[in-house]
Amino acid sequence: MTVPIAMLGFAKKSPVRDAALDRVREWTRARFALAAEETIMVSEIACAVPGCPPIETHVVFWTPAGRHHFKIFKPLAEVAEDDVPPAFMKDALVWAEGLECGCC
Repeated sequence: MTVPIAMLGFAKKSPVRDAALDRVREWTRARFALAAEETIMVSEIACAVPGCPPIETHVVFWTPAGRHHFKIFKPLAEVAEDDVPPAFMKDALVWAEGLECGCC
């Protein structure tokens, strides 16, 4: 089971956290050539499932093709630009309607 850290009360607003969120959004927008009006959501998630990293970063964005989703298995503050998947994977990141996944 994954639980958004913000729901647990752990996430605190800070300039450092806001900068990290902005960086990941900017890297995602640039990597996948997203238009300014396409929404990007970045969140840090705590996971209690055995074998799952204790904290991971989730990125979701929407395009006309649908909702795209990927995870980075490290805390938001540790995410680097090279952690964002390569541009050629954009179509593979589309969430298929009705897909059920026990990992996220």
